[in-house]
Amino acid sequence: MTTGQTSGSPTPATPNCPPPEAISGSRPPLLTRPLLLRFVSVVGASLSFFLLLSVVPAYAAERGGGGAAGLATGSLMLATVLGELVTPRLVDRFGYRLTLMAGLLLLGAPALVLTVSGDTAWVVAVCFVRGLGFALTIVAGGALTASLIPDQRRGEGLALVGLVSGVPSLVALPLGLWLARHAGFGPVAVAGGLAALAAIPFVTGLPDRTSKPDRPDQPTGVVRGLRTGALLRPILVFAATATAAGILVTFLPLAVASASAGVVAAALFVQTAAATVTRWLAGRHGDRHGSERLVLPGLLLSAAGVLAIAPTSNPVAVVAGTALFGAGFGITQNATLTLMYARTSAVSYGTVSALWNLAYDGGMGVGAAGFGITAGLTGYPWAFALTALLMLVAVVPAVRDRRVTAPSARPSAVGGDPR
Repeated sequence: MTTGQTSGSPTPATPNCPPPEAISGSRPPLLTRPLLLRFVSVVGASLSFFLLLSVVPAYAAERGGGGAAGLATGSLMLATVLGELVTPRLVDRFGYRLTLMAGLLLLGAPALVLTVSGDTAWVVAVCFVRGLGFALTIVAGGALTASLIPDQRRGEGLALVGLVSGVPSLVALPLGLWLARHAGFGPVAVAGGLAALAAIPFVTGLPDRTSKPDRPDQPTGVVRGLRTGALLRPILVFAATATAAGILVTFLPLAVASASAGVVAAALFVQTAAATVTRWLAGRHGDRHGSERLVLPGLLLSAAGVLAIAPTSNPVAVVAGTALFGAGFGITQNATLTLMYARTSAVSYGTVSALWNLAYDGGMGVGAAGFGITAGLTGYPWAFALTALLMLVAVVPAVRDRRVTAPSARPSAVGGDPR
């Protein structure tokens, strides 16, 4: 697949060309020393963020009420989105290493002083700074990670990175609440801060910029990326599935309140497990056969899963629906991100990381807010059914993307993106 071009603007992938390893008969190693070093900062950032994700709102609510808890989370996510918008410029100016180190510092240091005061303004300010730090770590870190993965194994490599970051988050989220109840908020805040700060020395062993003097590429900015069809189409499809992900995480416990708590726990676990498995399978398939043809099936599978959840009084339907959604979500996650990296040069990896994470965070936020209003008017079953139907709107960019990357519609390597 094409990974860059002279002008620096995204280039549509060539899905029907055999992957390089199919021609050479060999595959480059995936677990290199730089990637293993990068895993340290991935785990550190994930632990730091998810240890405090539910603990900080609880701390704020205990001292300032439910409104304070909402402000804390809102401040964190607002700063994350704002940080994702500006990080590509910071990467372009300061490089991967310095930006990633700054992100880990901003994520970890404020956590150490979180419990100095229980005042709402203080907690909100700490959350805002940590949100900026988290944005720097996921955008700059994501771009750096992509540069460390061989092009021929990009899909599999991104799936592995998702696993490395996902497992700590699954452990840290409940662990943070458990520790807060048994040891207090202070020790958890310190642990979350140290997890990020301890990863900083490992960043110094990572490579920095990947552009070379003979490749005078100009990075694609966020605005330009949103105006480029080769990047915008995968973003729209992924945002549709991320919207549903935000809905399930937020409202599934409420929608099946009449069922046992075990049903909700089983459903959310099955969703995560299915997404992890299919993300890995999609990566391996995409490396060998191309990721373009996986986007539409992933979207349709995700929508089918949400529709299957609609009869919320049926535990079997709920668990099966979340499994279907998780499978489709994992496929869409890997396929869209792999395509976006393949359609840009390395100097624009920061933009790709920012756009993809914006689709993730923005989709989850919009989905949760919109679903809450809809469910209040229609009830949960109809709200889930309407969500599934709305997700199908993304079929349009998914089909369009398959058409413009077909051999008959493929432009030259330095040509513009077909609209």
